[in-house]
Amino acid sequence: MPLLSVPKEVAVGTAMLGVAFAAGVLAVFGIPKSSKSIIGKSSPLWQYILDHSLREHPILKKLRLLTADHPCGRMMVSCDQAQLMANLVKLIKAKKVIEIGVFTGYNTLNMALVLPDNGRVIACDINEDYAKIGKPLWKEARVEHKIDLRIKPAIQTLDELLASGEAETFDFAFIDADKESYNEYYEKCLRLIRKGGIIAIDNVLRSGKVLKPRKDDFETQSIHHLNEKLLRDARVNISMLPMGDGVTLAFKL
Repeated sequence: MPLLSVPKEVAVGTAMLGVAFAAGVLAVFGIPKSSKSIIGKSSPLWQYILDHSLREHPILKKLRLLTADHPCGRMMVSCDQAQLMANLVKLIKAKKVIEIGVFTGYNTLNMALVLPDNGRVIACDINEDYAKIGKPLWKEARVEHKIDLRIKPAIQTLDELLASGEAETFDFAFIDADKESYNEYYEKCLRLIRKGGIIAIDNVLRSGKVLKPRKDDFETQSIHHLNEKLLRDARVNISMLPMGDGVTLAFKL
């Protein structure tokens, strides 16, 4: 589809992300891998990126540091990636967001902070204990009313949204949960997202495992198959960014 046939803000956003992708590729060479980021977090270059780009709300920073001390803290989305998600939400003037995989709610808070007062995040997870870590900070940031936390399988929540007539009413979706269900999450989110909306899919590089997925690594196999599918999916335009553990942005046409 010609670029001019999509909303202007999406066209602009795609161009901006092309620049980000090029910069990310250049940064890869000579930089050690890590479990969470292609640029090693001990690298001076990583610190330079944060020092010269990260604009983090004080309460968001508080939750990030709190989560970093958690035994499962590595599950948290990287702060630079979260900032990109917030910028995309603002760029397309989103009001309704779906998040699949909440953990402590860092990215939930991140997106809620940039939504208008009548906006909402449908936050899907199956573990309320993790979310309880972030809940007091959602309240402290005065965005608790924007967050609809649903503790049940995300597929069930997505089916409920579709059954209630909310297809094509959401603006943005972020997928970062059990990898074997990614394809199903993607398909249901694609039905819920409006034309011109964005689906962000996290962990699409799996620390490099996608280059040669093991036969017994079903999570990486699932991600690899979705990556191949997205390349040929005429329903969306895509950008795969080497940020964090890799994130693909799918722009619905």
